[in-house]
Amino acid sequence: MTDALKRLSDEGVAIWLDDLSRKRITSGNLAELIDQQHVVGVTTNPSIFQKAISSGDGYEQQLADLAARKVTVDEAIRMITTADVRDAADILRPVFDATEGQDGRVSIEVDPRLAHNTTATVAEAKQLAWLVDRPNTLIKIPATKAGLPAITEVIGKGISVNVTLIFSLARYREVMDAYLAGLEKAKERGLDLAKIHSVASFFVSRVDTEIDKRIDALGTDEAKAARGKAGLANARLAYEAYEEVFSSDRWAALDKAHANKQRPLWASTGVKDKAYKDTLYVDDLVAPNTVNTMPEATLEAAADHGQITGDTVSGTYEQARAELDAVEKLGISYDEVVQLLEDEGVEKFEASWNDLLKSTEAELKRLAPSEG
Repeated sequence: MTDALKRLSDEGVAIWLDDLSRKRITSGNLAELIDQQHVVGVTTNPSIFQKAISSGDGYEQQLADLAARKVTVDEAIRMITTADVRDAADILRPVFDATEGQDGRVSIEVDPRLAHNTTATVAEAKQLAWLVDRPNTLIKIPATKAGLPAITEVIGKGISVNVTLIFSLARYREVMDAYLAGLEKAKERGLDLAKIHSVASFFVSRVDTEIDKRIDALGTDEAKAARGKAGLANARLAYEAYEEVFSSDRWAALDKAHANKQRPLWASTGVKDKAYKDTLYVDDLVAPNTVNTMPEATLEAAADHGQITGDTVSGTYEQARAELDAVEKLGISYDEVVQLLEDEGVEKFEASWNDLLKSTEAELKRLAPSEG
């Protein structure tokens, strides 16, 4: 076993686990990953919770209690998911304290059915922050058009945010703008900017999956030469945009007020195509002040045979632009692909949420006490 994960941490990449379940919390597994695998944060999403709760491990007693109280299925899901996030946040609290709030974070997503409703997203974010009631929580808000003003408003209220489902470079710039606008609001309100944190979750593997599918349909040698390059190129150009925005005069004014940079977070880092090395989106996305949130299989692969050779992002921007241009020249529209991925991302989370509603409702009915 190499200590590639330590090297990754030493390069300024925060390692977060893209998974959470009650069993992981109660078995001591999460604490073990923090202690032994350099894990300093956890991300969740509706798909992760759907899988965890459907497996049944550790949820029966709480579900029985909720059934006895005759709560709605929506309330039951919020009670269950916020309990897991609260417990995970407590386990990560020493990391949060040691890093002055930068890491030791647990993310929880607003109801994905609200992705196109700004007002409801803000209300849900406030409610989730209140329900979890831990300073080391990040509220996940999708980077939809309706999500952007919600990000500004929520940051402006002093609530830390993980912006999710970012696929396009243009949208990423809008996300950073929304974050800075939120900090400016918070500053006007006299809030302590040092306590407000944010990450911007930029999705990687899904870009390759969609573009590779279109490349394979073309079938030419020229097209095949572009396979597996767009995801990394896109992410690297996102980092270039991050460097630009967080060295601007606008940022300098916030920096003086002790604001924190919004770190890029590499999401969707599990490799989907077996033709690529399984640590591709770890080894090739090493850059200071970033986060890589990994599913457990990717974390284990990186620990076992990750090749961490220093910064693999800075200075790659010209090549990255050429790689995205090569895809456009094949007749594959970047703008069309990233918009499709955003739409699909929202739809997938909404479908997982609906599955979670159905399975939880069935459990509540099964466990409901008989009348009398």
